[in-house]
Amino acid sequence: MSNGPAVGGDGPHAGQPIKTAGAPKEAAEAALVLLHGRGARPGSVLDLADELGHSGVTHIAPEAHHNTWYPNSFMADREANQPHLDSALRAVDDAVELALAAGIPHENIVVTGFSQGACLASEYVYQNPERYGGMAAFSGGLIGPEGMTWPEAGEESLEGTPAFFGCSDEDPHIPESRVHESAEAYDARGADVTERLYEGMGHRINEDEMDWLRTTVADLL
Repeated sequence: MSNGPAVGGDGPHAGQPIKTAGAPKEAAEAALVLLHGRGARPGSVLDLADELGHSGVTHIAPEAHHNTWYPNSFMADREANQPHLDSALRAVDDAVELALAAGIPHENIVVTGFSQGACLASEYVYQNPERYGGMAAFSGGLIGPEGMTWPEAGEESLEGTPAFFGCSDEDPHIPESRVHESAEAYDARGADVTERLYEGMGHRINEDEMDWLRTTVADLL
C-alpha cells in the first residue's frame, strides 16, 4: 500500500492521503475505488479488495479526516453534514480522477464502500451518472432525511451500470426502507440493480456480497 496524491479542495478532507494498492494504475485494466466506514481507515477496505483475488486491478482508497466522512447520520438533514459531505464527495471524485488519468475509463471503474463509505459511494455515483464498471453499497444507501425524494433519470443515466445494495433486514444504522428507496432511485436512473436483504445479518459484509463484487470485477478483466 502506498500514498497517491492528496485530496484536493478546501474542505475538511482536503490534504488527506489517497492510498493505492493492487496493480500499478498505469498497468491496470480496472480500478476499485474503496470507501471506508466511520472510524475505520483505508486499510480495512484495501484488505477487502485483496480478498477478491483479481490481478490487473488497481485499488484506490481515500482517507477521511479523523476517519469520519461526515459527522451525523446519513439520514440527517444534508446541511447538518456540511461542509464534510461535499468535501467527502470531492475526495471520491479525486480517487476516480486518479483512475481516469491512468487511462482507465469510467466503464472499468467500480466504486464501493461499507457503511458510511457505502452511503458515500451510492451518493457519488448517483450524482455523477456515467456508465461505471459497478457500484456496490454494503450496508448503506443514498444520503438524505426521511421523506426525501430523488429525481427521475431525465437525460442523466447510469446506462446499465451494475449496482448492488446489500444490507441486513435489521441493521441498527440503515433502515430497510432506505435500501429500497436507493435501489428504486438507481433503477429509475438506468442502473442494473441488485438488492439483497439478509435476515439477521447485522452491520457487516457477507460472502454473498463479496461474490457479487468478485464477479462484477471479473467481468471487466
